[in-house]
Amino acid sequence: MALKVGVVGIGGIGSQHARCHKKDELANLVAVCDVVKGRAEKLAAELGVKAYGSLKDMLSAHPDLDIVDVCTGGFENGGWHYEPAIEALQAGKHTLVEKPLSNDIQEARDLVKFAAAKNLYLGCNLNHYFTEPARQAKQLITDGKVGQPIYCLHRMGFPGGEETYAPGSGANFDGFPYAHTKAFLAHPFSIMRHFCGDITHIQAFMDRPASRRKANDLMMSIASIHVRFMSGAVGYLFSSRGDVTMGMGGWWSFEMGGTKGTFCIENCVEKLTYYPTPKPKESLGLGGQPGPETTNTGVTDFGLTFPARIHAFLEDVTAKVPSHKLRASGHDALATLEYTFAAIDSCEQGGELVRPHPLPPLKRDVRDQ
Repeated sequence: MALKVGVVGIGGIGSQHARCHKKDELANLVAVCDVVKGRAEKLAAELGVKAYGSLKDMLSAHPDLDIVDVCTGGFENGGWHYEPAIEALQAGKHTLVEKPLSNDIQEARDLVKFAAAKNLYLGCNLNHYFTEPARQAKQLITDGKVGQPIYCLHRMGFPGGEETYAPGSGANFDGFPYAHTKAFLAHPFSIMRHFCGDITHIQAFMDRPASRRKANDLMMSIASIHVRFMSGAVGYLFSSRGDVTMGMGGWWSFEMGGTKGTFCIENCVEKLTYYPTPKPKESLGLGGQPGPETTNTGVTDFGLTFPARIHAFLEDVTAKVPSHKLRASGHDALATLEYTFAAIDSCEQGGELVRPHPLPPLKRDVRDQ
């Protein structure tokens, strides 16, 4: 039987989530809500569901909801996630939250703790690794074709430059120097952790280019972050918000190298290239390397990650998977925030080495038996 779903927060992302649920065979979208009720009513008319002006009203009218999907915004694009997520969990609903869980680290910790205590699923839309290239890359690791991890390099950010820069005027970002950091780094940190494991040490430098300084734009839009993983591997993350255009996909590339091979993903959804290490006695010469193996999916639409991730959450809830096996869980999302706030701490200390706050142990529940 399809899971009954209600979506709260019907902006661009929330509307996208609602349409994904409407099309998914595992979901029965029954309601949407937004503080701007007219916006909810417009989408509800399109999708043939009920509209509400508050989550309280939606929960009261539909006490049999299985899932609440939280897509609210707020300052720093995460300031309104905590309250509706807690409200949904208090009502006994499994909850999916847009990233980040919150722009306040203590709220995020409390949210994960509360969901565990209620024995409810808490997921987060860390959708960047719900792709075919990511699946293939994981298979390379599983098949032993990467070996012991040595390094990873991740570049992710909105493409742009000084000629396309315009001062931000949105209340969600204006006046918040770490708005980009908190709202965006959940994605690259989730990718790094997905492939390389937990991060134990972080050193960060952040800044803004002259075009932003001239406009009195406070946003720390450039982040350069060096990390060490629990495995002993090292990694580097570069992120920007429209200040530069990068190669290898223009906005998104990830490379991971190990003792048996290296892979690179370009444009998140599009291309995977695998570079095997040389065979014994194979003579390549300086600059030479074994022939790479490239898989091009032909997909360039990043929007396809939304239905893929949402379907995975619906699958996990339907199957009643053990809580520690929930994909892109609240626990996973909390990890990305611990790294984000450690990076901010490092930046504010002039690039000092910082150890992220330890994650809570994963609580096992009755589904684990």
